[in-house]
Amino acid sequence: MAERAAGRYAPSPSGDLHLGNLRTALLAWLFARSTGRRFLMRVEDLDRVRPGAEQRQLADLAALGVDWDGPVVRQSERLDLYDHAIDRLRAQGRTYECFCTRKEIQQAATAPHGPMGSYPGTCRTLTTTDRARLRAEGRPAALRLRADITEYEIVDELHGVYRGPVDDVVLRRGDGLPAYNLAVVVDDADQHIDQVVRGDDLLPSTPRQAYLAALLGLPVPRYAHVPLVLNTAGQRLAKRDGSVTLADRTALGDTVEDVVSALSCSLGYSARTPAHLLRQFDPAVLPRRPSTFDENGLLQPDGCP
Repeated sequence: MAERAAGRYAPSPSGDLHLGNLRTALLAWLFARSTGRRFLMRVEDLDRVRPGAEQRQLADLAALGVDWDGPVVRQSERLDLYDHAIDRLRAQGRTYECFCTRKEIQQAATAPHGPMGSYPGTCRTLTTTDRARLRAEGRPAALRLRADITEYEIVDELHGVYRGPVDDVVLRRGDGLPAYNLAVVVDDADQHIDQVVRGDDLLPSTPRQAYLAALLGLPVPRYAHVPLVLNTAGQRLAKRDGSVTLADRTALGDTVEDVVSALSCSLGYSARTPAHLLRQFDPAVLPRRPSTFDENGLLQPDGCP
């Protein structure tokens, strides 16, 4: 029997979840549960792993009232899937080795000949002799996709039609680990995830992922990129912004219900549990602008009642 389609939340265990992360997780849960989908939890632990972070993240989500179906999946346990996808692209002649350093890529990406942040294809035309010389210099080789387009179009539930740049994304990093853009595409397809809800800072990378899915013959999910939570300076919320984690808020005397209420308020609702919020949830009326956090809680642009 085919598995029911699913939504997901996929944190990186690099530290504790802050209120912006918790709000995005809550929204992903609401989108999935309100549409009859399963809700899956996937830990993206190929990079930036801090001991104990995964356990604290999952505990905070459970305490908040965000539940998930089935066991937690970890990317570090799925390396064979990523290798198989890379082998398929290599067999299609769609890969090449890249020896560029991070500094070289940054310098090339700011040159006037290509879209800002896009890789300009520096290593696309290296000869066998060139590659041998670079290896002899001790340079590690990443593996890149050989893209044949420069833009790709996706449809987002909140942003509508979005066309963004496509470049030769990294498939396997110089240290041998699969790159994020490949892993997330393979994981979503393998887990029957057809709904991806995440922060709108990731919208610019989505055309690359949708294009990669198409090359692999995988279904492209439905996307909903939701507004972020910002600090009072208008920057993306981070732990340095003060008491921004669930543990921080409870240490100040807030209950979990108080935190859910603040998150709900920032979305235009009044609810103290995810179950109560689910009964009211309508994606069509979600705010399209970011919310701002101060020490008194999460606020909409004009303030929460």
